[in-house]
Amino acid sequence: MKLLALDTSSEGCSAALFTDGRVTEKFEIAPRGHTRLLMPMIRALLAEQGLKPADLDALAFARGPGSFTGVRIATGVVQGLAWGLGLPVVAVSSLETVALGAIEALQVGEGEGIAVAFDARMSEVYWGCFRNRSGLPELLGEERVCPPSRVALMEAGIVNWIGAGQGWAFRDGMPADVSARINSVDDALIPRASWVARLAAVKYSQDMAVPAEQAQPVYIRDEVTWKKLPGRE
Repeated sequence: MKLLALDTSSEGCSAALFTDGRVTEKFEIAPRGHTRLLMPMIRALLAEQGLKPADLDALAFARGPGSFTGVRIATGVVQGLAWGLGLPVVAVSSLETVALGAIEALQVGEGEGIAVAFDARMSEVYWGCFRNRSGLPELLGEERVCPPSRVALMEAGIVNWIGAGQGWAFRDGMPADVSARINSVDDALIPRASWVARLAAVKYSQDMAVPAEQAQPVYIRDEVTWKKLPGRE
């Protein structure tokens, strides 16, 4: 199986190839460089593996939540490629990708919880709770956007929790019972295409790919207009 995955949902810009179980990736921190970098990354990955776009079996992208502009960039590129190549698309939650990264980077044990938080601007965070299920993140409840003071951990019998994502910079504003139950935090983790690729390969095998027109971004927040901060997309 050959799958191309993209992520531009945060300040990171990345593309990855999943080729018969092996993942290669191009990644760069470039808050305002997604449009400039993404296509060259795709071309370089394919060339290094000796592949043409027509050799791909599927495409994948981080659908959000995250930077509205960034999410739209990956969505547009994936839809364009999918239409042109006649390929199915797998959309992966950006929060879920960081949960997978946390499982690997922080050595989260089987059945333990991962609470992922992104900075959603406007004094809010994107929030999702996951459980490590055989090395993959399993969503508990629903992803949401809310003020830090309103986040909550899904119980599900989980004793050990870790926090992941840049939204944990607002830990002081979270409820005391949430903060007290978090054993460790990595607030530097951001979505990466390599994690998108790994999750997408699993979802593809579960028949979760969709046609190009159904590959849509997920903003969570209803309002898609917001005030840009310097250096942000």
